[in-house]
Order: sequence, then structure tokens, then C-alpha cells
Amino acid sequence: MVIRRVVAPRIDFGGLRRELGLPEAYPEQAQREADEAVAAPPRPAVDRTDVPLVTVDPPGSRDLDQAMHLSRRTGGGFRVRYAIADVASHVRPGGALEEETWRRGQTVYLPDGNVPLHPHSLGEGAASLLPDVDRAAVLWTIDLDADGATTAVSLERALVRSRAQLDYPSVQADADAGRLPEPIALLPEIGALLTARGLRRGAINLPIPEQDVEADGDGWRLVLRAPVPMEEHNAQISLLTGMAAADLMLAGGIGLLRTMPAPKPEAVQRLRAAAGPLGVDWPEGMSVGELLLGLDPAQPRAAAFVDQAAELMRSAAYTAFDGEVPEQPAHGGVAAAYAHVTAPLRRLADRYATEVCLALHDGRAVPDWAREALPRLPAVMSTTDRAASAASRGAIDLAEAVLLAHRVGETFDAAVLDVDAPPNGKGRANRPPGGAVALDDPPVRARCTGELTPGTRVRVRLVTADPTTRTVTFDLA
Repeated sequence: MVIRRVVAPRIDFGGLRRELGLPEAYPEQAQREADEAVAAPPRPAVDRTDVPLVTVDPPGSRDLDQAMHLSRRTGGGFRVRYAIADVASHVRPGGALEEETWRRGQTVYLPDGNVPLHPHSLGEGAASLLPDVDRAAVLWTIDLDADGATTAVSLERALVRSRAQLDYPSVQADADAGRLPEPIALLPEIGALLTARGLRRGAINLPIPEQDVEADGDGWRLVLRAPVPMEEHNAQISLLTGMAAADLMLAGGIGLLRTMPAPKPEAVQRLRAAAGPLGVDWPEGMSVGELLLGLDPAQPRAAAFVDQAAELMRSAAYTAFDGEVPEQPAHGGVAAAYAHVTAPLRRLADRYATEVCLALHDGRAVPDWAREALPRLPAVMSTTDRAASAASRGAIDLAEAVLLAHRVGETFDAAVLDVDAPPNGKGRANRPPGGAVALDDPPVRARCTGELTPGTRVRVRLVTADPTTRTVTFDLA
């Protein structure tokens, strides 16, 4: 659901690409290897093209990592079949293409075009689970009982065929009208069960609206949208698969986990202390995740509370192990052990984690090329995570500055999301008081100076809007 959108003039994102040192064309040898893979795509011996899979992604996506089919099991429960693009079958270990993907680490998305992990001919073509074509995939089959608990997991390399490329807005419209297509008709039911199980474990999902920049004719528009329910249900299928992968790895004593410390009790207590002043009712015994699920982030006080709750979700990392299981293998947001295996077209780590899972499931040795990669992946993914985040935030900052450059001195309605921490004697003593505000219109979030109170409504005056430095600042009007 789009909350707000405002059109901005032409914007050149080239400077941001150069500043971040994002790669451009693929080296000739790497591109040649990709072209060879496109010309001779793998065809697994196991044929599962009879399974009517469909993909569900943002509108216009071409790098389709996942396709699913959901069904009821005879005697009760559900069967989740989740096909993941088999990138490892397209990329030769030790080759120039593999080397280049290590340099890139992951796909970086910018408004004027992405910087892909794989050449478009592969990542948006021969390896992508596009509709009505046969594709090599790793097919996960996960059986659930009537309460959504996993009862069996299997995976195999298989030939699959997606029947349709669906997108979130149309799928949500179909769900609201009660006409979801058969392959995903059970997604709301299964997604709700998995969400409920996650909340009972202590999982936390932050309902933060997504800020984005989209093309609009010759210009760009700044968009703020909240995820539709079907996006959350779809995410639960990916989480389910990631937890199944982590269980395989932990049982086998080798793998690559996505880890994050659980929220510290004192951090939860600080959040609870902030709930009252923000008018958020937090009943005794209710978990953070349960509370957040019921909040409307479009309301200023709820938005400020969600912003503060984000402090609980810090220090996510990749943890590789081979032999000794990590002392802390869980992901605090998921409240379980979890691994990235569902987006290999967009994330380097998923290719190797998936190969580990296949070997462990089949009872064979993990291939040397995958095993040797594990200890090197955390550093690469950390570095490229920062680059991807900087690109996303930089594009939004630039669009905000361009959009507001001619409006310096004007006043706007806003909600206070957060305030600065008190000075700590390390150079912040002379910094004027202030915090973060979210404008009603246009959908801009920026720093504002003044004596602010989280969750309150204020009028703010635009002081700075500099596209060169991508800086936007306000003060209290």
C-alpha cells in the first residue's frame, strides 16, 4: 500500500555510484563464462515441472530467486514446496565469474538501475525463475503439521517451471477478493500460523514503512509505502526455509548462519519505559513482537515507538563454522537459528550455504569449493552490506535534497521520531539539541534542531536542502 508519493525532478545518481566505487561492466572473461552458462543451461536429472509453482515479487522484478507451491497434506497439515534458483549450477568454481561475484558480494539497487551480482543475462535471464520456461532449481519440500510446526524437510536439485509471475499488489488484491490462485491460496493461512509461532518464540518484526525512489516519466518520485499483509506472509515462507537450513547445518556441524544477539533485558526495559510517555499500552506479559504487530506506524506516537524498538535489532552478522557449533547460533529477530539460502541471485552467501545444505541432506561431504569459502564469506558480506545500505540511503538523501532544494525557509507538519542522546563528553557537548522528524508531505525523514519530544506533532522550518552534500535539515518553526 502506497502511503505517500511526491514527484521530484531529474536526478543524476552517477556521482553516488562513483563515490561508493560500485563496479560497472563485467570483466570480459567473467561475461564470457556467463554467456556460456546461458548457452548451455543445466538440466537436473530430477524433473519437477509438474509442480505448478508461481513467483511473488515486487512489480517489474526480473531476478526471481524463489517460486512456491502450497498444498494441504492428506491427514492434516501442509506441504510447502519452495524452489530456489540453482545459481551454483551456473557458476564454475574457481572461474572468472565466481571471482567477480566475490568482488560484488550482492546486488546493489539504485533508482536508475541495479548493480547486479551476476550479469543480467544470467541473473535476470537463464538462472531466474521466470514463468513458462524450464529452470534448474534447488527444491525444498517442508511438511508442517496443522499448527505450522515443521515435521519433515527434504531438498533436491530439480528441473522446475513457474506458471506465473505474480506481484505483491495484485496478490494482495486477489487475497482481499478471495480469489488467490491455487498454488498460493493457502499463503494467508500458513503465513498467519508461522507468524504466530514466531511470536511465541519471541520473534520481532519491525513494521517500518519503506522509503524509496522510483522513476516517474522524466523525473523521480519519492515514495513511502507500508508492506501489504501478503508480503509478510511471503516472508514467512523464506524464514521457514532459512530456519530449516540452519537446523541442517547445526546438525551437520558446518555452515554459515545469519546471527544477531537477542535483545538485552535492559534494552527491553528501556523500551518499556518509553511506551508510557508515547501513549503505547504495553500489557504485562506481552512480548515486544506481539506489541509491534498491533501498532500502526502511520500514527506519530506509534512511529516513534517503532523507531526506538529498532535499537533492539542491531549487530546482525554472518557466522561461519566447521566442526564446533557457534556459542550463539541464533538470530534475535527470528528467535531461532536461521540462514540465508533463498536469494542466491542477489546474495553471494546463499549460493554456498545452499551447497552445504544439499551435501548434508544427501549424507555426502561438502564440496571443497564450498567448504573453503565459508570462513571468507562473513567479511565479504559485511563489506557489501555496508555498500548496499549506503547506496540505498544515499539515493533517498539525494532525492530528498533535490526535491526540497527550492523550498528552503518553508514550514512543514512533522512527527518527532527520536531525540538525540544526552552529551557524553566526547565532542557532542556543543551540539544543539535535536532529533529525527518525519514530514507528513513530502515523505521526508531528516534531522531537526530544537527541544523535541518523541511522538509529538510539530511544525518545522527547512534550513538546508543541499543536493551536493545530500543534506536536509530543519529547525522548530
